[in-house]
Amino acid sequence: MQHGFTYEAALEASQRVNWRLEDVIGGDKRLDFARPFMPESLARVAPLDFLDAAEARLLNQIRGHGYLYLFGTVEEFILPFVMDHARPQLHGDDARIRALLQFAAEEAKHIHLFKQFRAEFRAGFGVECGVIGPPQEIARHVLAHHPLGIALVILHLEWMTQRHWVDSIHDDGGLDPQFKSLLRHHWMEEAQHAKVDTLTIEAMVAACSASDVAAGIADYAAIGGFLDDGLRQQAELDTASFERAVGRKLGGRERSRMIEGQHQAMRWTFLGSGMTHPRFLDTLGQIDPAARRQVETMAQNLC
Repeated sequence: MQHGFTYEAALEASQRVNWRLEDVIGGDKRLDFARPFMPESLARVAPLDFLDAAEARLLNQIRGHGYLYLFGTVEEFILPFVMDHARPQLHGDDARIRALLQFAAEEAKHIHLFKQFRAEFRAGFGVECGVIGPPQEIARHVLAHHPLGIALVILHLEWMTQRHWVDSIHDDGGLDPQFKSLLRHHWMEEAQHAKVDTLTIEAMVAACSASDVAAGIADYAAIGGFLDDGLRQQAELDTASFERAVGRKLGGRERSRMIEGQHQAMRWTFLGSGMTHPRFLDTLGQIDPAARRQVETMAQNLC
């Protein structure tokens, strides 16, 4: 695969950008509930023209809550996957094992960060927001799939994170600075994870039979379908959370519009934006050009 990544360079960059939880969250670093959390390109609340400005901001913040919760949820399966993959490497290349262990330590830190965020959000927002899960059950289901399929999902998520920051969040000056800071710090470390996972997939494919590769690609698609079902449930939970926050029930047509619109927004956020990332497609195309074409076709329905 043509990428130029090395374990040594990824490890060096991870150590250079490494940050501590206490420098990112807590103390005087507070969420500003007078401002939106998510860029409109991901939240897509503007098409819901039956909402006033305050209601649109509330829904945007509920989406921000769900966005970071879902990141914490997927990291619940990324962490054990990386640890399991690192174990057989303990007596191999030093840079490789250190990069994998750094990867795992940062994922554990991100899980902790997003749990702290959720507690602060709950205290400041004042309304309990429903979420899918529990994360351990989602992880159990995902980890039952072929390792190559799981690794492809993880790579998809990592490049997706890069795209969200660069394309939608970095230049949006209207977002809450604290929420934006959480996303920036997450992005900084995920940039190295994407490189390490690319190298991991390269090694996996070299050791796989043609049938294993086919099984891995099929399981990537199966996990995507499973996650899409979860996104639909999350859209329904977010709508119920919105109704609690504003203290009124939406009419049937309005409720359907919100659920359908928010589900499609989440499909782009968590599925389409990863499936169409050029780096992800490059890796997939090196493994199986036909699979790349299939994923590009599937992604057309996720915009």
